[in-house]
Amino acid sequence: MKSETGQPRFIVFDCETTGLNPRKDRMISIGAVSVSDGQIQLDDIFDAVVQTAHATPATVVHGITLRESAAGVDEVSVIREFLDYARDAVLVGHHVGFDRELVQVAAERHGFPVPDWPALDTMRLAIGLEEAGVLGEPPIERFELDDLCRRFDVEMHDRHTAAGDAYLTAQVFLRLWRIAKKAGLDLMHFRELPTETDS
Repeated sequence: MKSETGQPRFIVFDCETTGLNPRKDRMISIGAVSVSDGQIQLDDIFDAVVQTAHATPATVVHGITLRESAAGVDEVSVIREFLDYARDAVLVGHHVGFDRELVQVAAERHGFPVPDWPALDTMRLAIGLEEAGVLGEPPIERFELDDLCRRFDVEMHDRHTAAGDAYLTAQVFLRLWRIAKKAGLDLMHFRELPTETDS
């Protein structure tokens, strides 16, 4: 989907999970916000806690209580709604390949068509712009989300929650987007390419 100006609709998203293997671990929560025409669209967000029978250490780390997990939405409904929400969008995330594969695996598990979204990784984008010499001084040495937030004066609020991290990533993404645009660089040159593990 494109905006009225013909630019793509970006969905900046983050998943909190039970572990680091997208094919074995499960989603605890997912948060997303839309970015179009150079603006974060606060009226176009997605935020869901996935129903979990019992709290795991990962659940607790992400600030989700047993009561909230039990009262969450079943995974099949969350995936169905996210697939509809993110249709025809470009996905954006920090380490976006992991989150995209997590959603793709869940879609496959529940029998939904598995979308092959184009995606932009804010880490890869930042590294590419640094290598192009357009991020200014001092040079960026670390490219984790916390480091980029500090570099671009993004206040870290609700860190390590899906919705909070999605919003922080969206703010970093906008700063990188504006720098790339000013330098005449095409964002999609830095897109995340499918890997052998992608479905």
